[in-house]
Amino acid sequence: MSQEKPFSVIPLLSRSLHRIRATPPRIIASPPTQPRRAAVAILIRVVPSPYAQLSNSPPPSTLTEFFDLDWVKDPNASPEILFLRREAPLSEEKSITQATTRRDEAHVAFPGGRTEPDDEGGMYTALRQTWEEIGIDLAERDYMCIGQLDDREITTSLGKRLLMILSPFVFLQVTPNAPPPDPISTTILHWTPLSSLVSPFTPPKWSTVTVDAASRLAPRHSVALKLLVRILVGSMEFPAVVLQPSTPVQPIDGPRILKLWGLSLGMTLDLMSYMVLPLSTKESTPLSPAVMQLRYHSPASPEGLRMEVVAPSLASVFPKFSYPDVNFWIWVFGKRYREVVRGWEASVRNGGINDRRINWSGTALSTFYASIRKALVVVIVARALGILLGIAFAGWWIFSS
Repeated sequence: MSQEKPFSVIPLLSRSLHRIRATPPRIIASPPTQPRRAAVAILIRVVPSPYAQLSNSPPPSTLTEFFDLDWVKDPNASPEILFLRREAPLSEEKSITQATTRRDEAHVAFPGGRTEPDDEGGMYTALRQTWEEIGIDLAERDYMCIGQLDDREITTSLGKRLLMILSPFVFLQVTPNAPPPDPISTTILHWTPLSSLVSPFTPPKWSTVTVDAASRLAPRHSVALKLLVRILVGSMEFPAVVLQPSTPVQPIDGPRILKLWGLSLGMTLDLMSYMVLPLSTKESTPLSPAVMQLRYHSPASPEGLRMEVVAPSLASVFPKFSYPDVNFWIWVFGKRYREVVRGWEASVRNGGINDRRINWSGTALSTFYASIRKALVVVIVARALGILLGIAFAGWWIFSS
C-alpha cells in the first residue's frame, strides 16, 4: 500500500535543534602543552516545496517561530545539511585522516578550520572560516546560531598524542532564500537531504574508508618499519556513509562516490542523537524509531543496532582491522571500553542530563585505542614467534634430511 503522505524529517529536526539550544555543550580545555583548537560550522537549511506560497516577512527571531512557518511545516519541504569537498585538503586534515582515497571516491567535511590567534573564540573561527572558504556570512539575518555540540579531542598515534580540540557549531538558515554561496575554486558544496540519513524508507548506504595502519603506528620517515607494520598488522577500515546530494556536482575527471566518515560522521551522528527521545519521555510518535541505523562493530552483534540503543558516535570512532585475529584480540582486551559504551548508551537513553561533565566520546576513544595497543602487542609478538618457529622448523627439516 502506498504512503498517503511523504515522510517528513521536520519534526525530528525541530526536536534536535530545540534540544541542542537547551543543552549546554561539554567544553574541553586545551592543555598547556597543546593549545591548538579548531571549529566547524554545521549548516542546515529547509528547502521549500515548489508549490509553497512564500512571503517577504522578516526572518523569525526564535526557533519556535521558524518551525511554525507554513512553508517549513509543508510535508514536501526538505531539510538539508551542507557538506563540502576539498579538492586540495587542508594540511591538518591530511595529517589527521591519513586515509587511502581511491580515484572514484571523495571525502566530505564541514566548513571550518584552525583557530587563529586573533579569533575571539570558537564561534568566531567557524564564522570566519565559513566566510573565507565558501562565501556564506553566517552572521547575516538569514542565519541563526542554534548552539554548540560537545567538543572533540583530535588525536593521532592511536590516541597517544593530542593534536587539537575541535568545537562544532550548528547554524540554521531561517529564510527560504539566502544569498548564493561563493566557494573558493578548490571547494565544492554538496547539500544533502537529511531524509537520506534518517528516513526509515531509504536507509543510508554504508561503505568503508581504508586507512593504512602503518601511517598511524610507524614513524613518518621510516619506510622499512612502515612496510613491516603493514605486513604484520594490515590496514584499518572505518565505516562511512555514501552521500546522495540533492544537486550532484561532478568534477572534470569523472564521477565520485562521496563518503562521510571519521570526525565529520561523528559530528553528524551527534546531531542525529538529539533526535532520539529519552526513555523517560512519555511522548510517542511514529517518527521516534525513524533514526539512522548504525553499524556496531562487535563480534557479538554484527547485524547492527539502531540509534536508540547505540551511543551516538561509535560507528565513526571504532574501526575494524583487515586481519580478523587483530579484531579478536581487540575484543578480548576491550572490557573497559565496552563498559564505557554501556554508560554512554544509558546516557543517551536517559537524555544525558546529569552527566554533562563526562567526556563520553573521549573516554570511549581512549579506552578503545588502549585495547588496540594491547592487541597489537599480542599480534606482533605472536607473528614474530610464528616466524621464528617456522624458520627453526625449516632449518631442522633441512639438516635432518
